[in-house]
Amino acid sequence: MAEATDPLGTAARTPYWHDTAGQQQECTLLQGSTTCDLAIVGGGFTGLWTALEARRRQPGARIVLVEAGLCGNAASGRNGGFCAPSISHGVGNALKRWPREAETLVRLGRANLDDFEADLAEFGMAVEFERKGKVTVAEKPWQIKGLEEQAKIYHRFGIACELLSGTALRERFDSPVYSAGLYEPNYALLNPGKMVAELRRVALSNEIRIHENTPVTQVRNHAGGVELVTRGGGIRAAKVVLATNAAPPLLRRLRSAAIPIFDYTIVTRPLDAGELAAIGWTGRHCIADCGNQFHYIRKTADDRILWGGYDAVYHFGSRRDEPFLRESESFARLARNFARALPSLADISFTHAWGGIIDTSARTTFFAGTAHSGRVAYALGFTGQGVSATRFAALTMLDLLEGRETQRTKLAMLRRPPFPFPPEPFRWLGIRMAQHGLAREDETGRRSVFNKVLDAFGIGFDS
Repeated sequence: MAEATDPLGTAARTPYWHDTAGQQQECTLLQGSTTCDLAIVGGGFTGLWTALEARRRQPGARIVLVEAGLCGNAASGRNGGFCAPSISHGVGNALKRWPREAETLVRLGRANLDDFEADLAEFGMAVEFERKGKVTVAEKPWQIKGLEEQAKIYHRFGIACELLSGTALRERFDSPVYSAGLYEPNYALLNPGKMVAELRRVALSNEIRIHENTPVTQVRNHAGGVELVTRGGGIRAAKVVLATNAAPPLLRRLRSAAIPIFDYTIVTRPLDAGELAAIGWTGRHCIADCGNQFHYIRKTADDRILWGGYDAVYHFGSRRDEPFLRESESFARLARNFARALPSLADISFTHAWGGIIDTSARTTFFAGTAHSGRVAYALGFTGQGVSATRFAALTMLDLLEGRETQRTKLAMLRRPPFPFPPEPFRWLGIRMAQHGLAREDETGRRSVFNKVLDAFGIGFDS
């Protein structure tokens, strides 16, 4: 009998998106010192959106963006490209944590996705944006009940959705594992590699100076402004935005506000029409399952299947070692889960397998604030939901720097900082206990006592 081949044996350990974005000419590193009106640290979605929105507000301002590596080489270029109509990690999270402003959060999240799409059109950004909806699928009886409750909440907030079972589900996604689903039409996808490249292109065309390979090592006050210290010099700016997200924070106060969680993704070779028809997936909608340890699933523009999630890996001491992005037991586990859910595709090979870091807050939503007497703004803690929310965060930070009271800055979600993560070893121990409880809940439908205590304090753990 011939030995089974490893479906991941030849998979490149780099994001598939990098192959699609085209070659980008690197921006020069910053040498010496410079001055500007606004300095932005971080060249991912958050930083680049901030640069574009700042240019809209201040056509003549001197804007400089510095990135420690290459723009989009971190979380922004390594995610699944799921573009949600939410700024609060979903409607249920908004209702649970901020019931008094849940309606406002839902409305602002939906408007943000509308404005996001409008900005893509205005700037002419070709990012493979598709607003074709999402199907959330359920396996266990308590998960099916959860979908039914979610549908009731959606109807309460006027969100279109449709419960699926039997033939209706199989026509969207035919798997022996899942027996129910909830379809929501207002959900989008994009190519994150192209998104970064296009944001960068438009920023450069709007006279925003970008310096790559320019890490910032310190933020300090200087003569009524702020100084950013870099390895080769520095920047003196009137105002600063910190958009470093999953990287080690430059402000001491943020060091316990978010933790780095490693998430993993695999991508198949392109599938033909017959293979996709065999699993009932002829539309362009995306899919996620509703477990605590959940998978996110989508097609690429050339009909590969991207299969990610499930594991959320925290390394003791908040380590961010680069090799963790390339090698993990999670890849093989994802491949096994793929074969279980889609047995007709069990022999399909995977061309790419990579990891990314999620900046996770204890309430699963981003937060924002200011430092250095209001001259520095920051936003982080997107917890895997930043593709669309980073645009909203950029607007919020600019509001804060301008001292403006807006719908964004008045949100309780943003005014109150998240619960801090404890120091080690309690951080590692608490995360392991929470994850063990979530895994047991997926198996039994019963929430652990430890996780119930976290719920009571408004603390969550998700990706």
